[in-house]
Amino acid sequence: METIAIISQKGGSGKTTIALHLAVASSNSGLNTALIDLDPQASATKWADRREKELPVVLSAHASRLHNEIRRVKETGGQRLFLDTAPHSDSAALEAAKVADLVLIPCRPAIFDMEAISNTLALVQTTGTPIFVVMNAVAPQGQEAEEAMEAIGELNVEVCPIQLVNRIAFARSLITGLTAQEFECYGKAAKETANLHTFMCAQLNKMNQ
Repeated sequence: METIAIISQKGGSGKTTIALHLAVASSNSGLNTALIDLDPQASATKWADRREKELPVVLSAHASRLHNEIRRVKETGGQRLFLDTAPHSDSAALEAAKVADLVLIPCRPAIFDMEAISNTLALVQTTGTPIFVVMNAVAPQGQEAEEAMEAIGELNVEVCPIQLVNRIAFARSLITGLTAQEFECYGKAAKETANLHTFMCAQLNKMNQ
């Protein structure tokens, strides 16, 4: 089972949005997909409550129960698992990174996010798990994202070449238990999600070779 952890010590970075969009993309590709919601705010779990489709399965769990929940997903034939972690929780983030095959760190191109990413990297890099920073909520115009990517690249971490632009479809779709690729299947947000999912799958395939 492939496990992807979405981690950021900064609140509001877009962890849950990215985790849900990638989980739906994986489910739509035919994989038995689950997501474990480790955030006490339970945003992913509430999204699942609003959702009419059964997949992906969303499980709410305390960090102390993470290994038990992972075993449960494996026993039910899970093929891909996403871990949606809470901000400001070193222990949960560290455990998620340890059990993951890949870590994605969402980062908005804003000063507070840029300052916070160093703390996340310092924590996650100790596990040796492959990491990619994903630029999220990028302005549709301007050089802000490119400048942020250059700055992050100096922190000894790889930056995902796929950026997620600040689009209404990402937020609006979640209101009704959907994601952008379901809400507006031919829209730009759906395309960006598909590209990020393809990139993620390529990285996982490299690890499995």
